[in-house]
Amino acid sequence: QVQLVESGGGLGQAGGSLTLSCAASGSIVRIHDMGWYRQAPGKQRELVASITSGGIPNYADSVKGRFTVSRDNAKNTVYLQMNSLKPEDTAVYYCNAGIATMFVLKDYWGKGTQVTVSS
Repeated sequence: QVQLVESGGGLGQAGGSLTLSCAASGSIVRIHDMGWYRQAPGKQRELVASITSGGIPNYADSVKGRFTVSRDNAKNTVYLQMNSLKPEDTAVYYCNAGIATMFVLKDYWGKGTQVTVSS
């Protein structure tokens, strides 16, 4: 059984910062790409940022220069540092990871954490 547990969401102010964390646990053999998606009300879920097991990041254009994704492979944890927050960053943020167990390689999702940015 594999679980992804997010933490760090909440209320932020425009121009401020928040940091999200997501820890993977369970019968993990290897974690491939890890990342963050978000879904605002009435909108589709979209990729925010991802990072390979080797540490190569990828960002959505809307967050480039403001958000930083990183990971600690020893802790099976991925982080999202969000700076210069905007009201349009308000969404539920979901952690995602490609994880191999002894029997299967598949995508896993966290339950999501709410981020609300006030103007």
